[in-house]
Amino acid sequence: MAKIIKASTGLTGLAVSSNPHHTLSALYGKILRAVSKMPQDASYRKYTEQLVKQRADAVAQNKDIVALEKAVGCGQVEELIVQAENELVLARKMLGWKPWEKLVQTAPAKQWDWPPAQILEPKV
Repeated sequence: MAKIIKASTGLTGLAVSSNPHHTLSALYGKILRAVSKMPQDASYRKYTEQLVKQRADAVAQNKDIVALEKAVGCGQVEELIVQAENELVLARKMLGWKPWEKLVQTAPAKQWDWPPAQILEPKV
């Protein structure tokens, strides 16, 4: 079966990937290594690890690009690569930020209330 290479992604500024399976596998591996350094009960680690493992499995199981895009359901493989690159940057930042640790000081009153302001009905 001949390998079909698309001419364009149809998205301005997003070039066609020459080897998306390799690129995605490498990025997903780097993301998983980064989140493995976080505590196991950290929410970001749990949910990112779950999603990335699902996508890595899809890459391994679907050698056809169209099938891979359909299995993941989040755009073209080139878009998946951009998403993975962004997630890797975020995962590395999260390691520095350590959001799973306790706050340095107590949060101000109503810090976590939503909505942030009470909307009053206009007086008629």
